[in-house]
Amino acid sequence: MTNDNSLIGAGPGEPGLVSVVIPTYQRGYILDRAIQSVLDQTYRQVEIVVADDGSTDSTREVVARFGPVVRYFHQPNAGVSAARNLGLRNARGEFVALLDSDDCWLPWKLEAQVRLLKRFPEVGMVWTDMVAIDDDGRCLDEAHLRNFYAAYCELPTNDFFERSGRLVDLWPDAPDQLSGRKYFLGDIFSQMLLGNLVHTSTVLMRRERLQLVGGFDQTHRFAGEDYEYHLTTSYHGPVAFLDVSSILYRVGAPDQITAPHLALYFAQGNLRTVQSWLARAQGRVRLTPGQLKRRMAGSFGWAGREELRAGQLSEARRHLLQSLRLRPFQPRLAALLALSLLPRKVYHRLQYVRHADRTVAAEKKETAQPAKEPDHALTR
Repeated sequence: MTNDNSLIGAGPGEPGLVSVVIPTYQRGYILDRAIQSVLDQTYRQVEIVVADDGSTDSTREVVARFGPVVRYFHQPNAGVSAARNLGLRNARGEFVALLDSDDCWLPWKLEAQVRLLKRFPEVGMVWTDMVAIDDDGRCLDEAHLRNFYAAYCELPTNDFFERSGRLVDLWPDAPDQLSGRKYFLGDIFSQMLLGNLVHTSTVLMRRERLQLVGGFDQTHRFAGEDYEYHLTTSYHGPVAFLDVSSILYRVGAPDQITAPHLALYFAQGNLRTVQSWLARAQGRVRLTPGQLKRRMAGSFGWAGREELRAGQLSEARRHLLQSLRLRPFQPRLAALLALSLLPRKVYHRLQYVRHADRTVAAEKKETAQPAKEPDHALTR
């Protein structure tokens, strides 16, 4: 774990100011929407810090159109963790928010979160739910968090937080859509060990908590840095969740970190994070032996599946075997373990045949559909 705790400058930061850190790479075509969503916030005391991770497109020009209201910093391409750290180093506020450059905020987001942090000074971070949208802005899921993060299946919100209340009690004149919504707060470090619950673009953090957590681990260059960071944040004290969607989260685009080709890095990063935290924080962990066994079996199994898919046979074999030792009855994993024992040439030949079969099946399905006549055929 390589978090730099000296990354965030000393002192409390400018009182009331929210520093919004937007890391970006080659997103000139969409970055303006993220920036404008910050400028449209009902909470007005904000600064925007764009951390450009080596873009060669129109990113610099897009930022320049907003004038001095946006502070722009550029670095050679080094990955999203390094870009976020660049932004954090230059954040001046009492509070810091993180916003990915292809997401947008709803106008009341910061005001609701700042009110909660001011009411509960022991809380170091607050996050929310999110709306999933496609590239055209169409709503795909109005409450996407619990569908996106599998840990919520085992952890109903009411069960793992210690306190709750109504958002209207913190903000009496809140917009109508927030009046019936609840907030939850408490120590959730142990629950976070079972899987990530926090989506980064929904987060607002208190500067004091950031100074304890430090920066993002830059050894997670491609993926997996978010879980490790939010787990560390939860380790250092109480956090809070607003049970309402405050951002528009774009899904399905090929330039996203959740693209399928990055699944290997997510799986390996998840395993590394869980193993390191269980080793260093045993006194803080309040989970049953059964929960820990299931968690580690799942982490080893996920890493093994993705390593097998990537052709990393020896690593896959080791992790699949470790998963099966913890939970022997996993027939699918046992079959994958058998595949990993094949000679490399045989395995790659099977992968080639499987890919070819899928391609042929897809082509047959496409040609089986009746061809749509061009519109002009209707006039014949």
